[in-house]
Amino acid sequence: MIEVDQLTKEYNGKKVVDQISFHVDQGEIFAFLGPNGAGKSTTVQMLTTLIAVSSGSATINEYDIQQNQKDVRLQIGVALQETGIDNDLTGEELLVLQGKLFGFSHDKAVERAVELLELVGLSADGKRRAGTYSGGMKRRLDLALTLVHQPTVLFLDEPTTGLDPASRQQIWTEVRRLNEEYGTTIFLTTQYLEEADQLADRIAIINDGKLIAEGTAAELKALNGTERIEVVLEGEQSSEAFRQAFDGRIEKGLIILPSNGTETLKQVVRYLDEQHLTARSLVVKQPSLDDVFIQLTGQAYKKES
Repeated sequence: MIEVDQLTKEYNGKKVVDQISFHVDQGEIFAFLGPNGAGKSTTVQMLTTLIAVSSGSATINEYDIQQNQKDVRLQIGVALQETGIDNDLTGEELLVLQGKLFGFSHDKAVERAVELLELVGLSADGKRRAGTYSGGMKRRLDLALTLVHQPTVLFLDEPTTGLDPASRQQIWTEVRRLNEEYGTTIFLTTQYLEEADQLADRIAIINDGKLIAEGTAAELKALNGTERIEVVLEGEQSSEAFRQAFDGRIEKGLIILPSNGTETLKQVVRYLDEQHLTARSLVVKQPSLDDVFIQLTGQAYKKES
């Protein structure tokens, strides 16, 4: 559905997106991650025809983003970080207006508005002014506005930034439903790694304008090695003896051990029993996307307020 080949954007001699290539399959949720300033939003702006390409190429549903911009815009829906909602209009009025901008008759625009309000769980609030909506409701209305013309590809640029956990979960539910029930292909940028882990079929990581990793969440986690065992013991001396016995390291009171599956765990339990030690906590942890991100980019994923 999306094909990107050596796509590049240059400002004042600096390449902010540097010859990146990837593809997104039809019906896929594709997450695009990277530190602040890595080139995520610039890539989205090029793919959605908002800014010109310096070099390289890309197609959306086989339409070239440079040669067929009008066709591309009919294929896509775009929800950027800042919503463009008029607070003086009701949710229904905004959706009707959007429909008319796409050439719908009044009756067709009203019919579509009713459908979308139901889809995003705002039917009971459609007659209210958007200015009275909560942040989560505005995000869901913004999502509905991108769907008026039934796009085949939906670009969501950090759709849950600033939302509380409950509102974030609601957006996740709507994104999954759009993908599963309607087959919408979704290109997602996010500042929440757990969001990519929960939603995405595949993930790409960009850093300093270059694509540095791509794959499923499981494939990316495998780049960071195997699982690890985290142990908290009673008593500082017993903790140090335990660490030395298993060649571990201590971080913030935790003893971190490399794990090679169940064998290490068996050895730990056996040692605790033989030494009559008590573990306050014994946890086997899989590598996380946070671990992968830090390993690949050299920095923790920054979350903006």
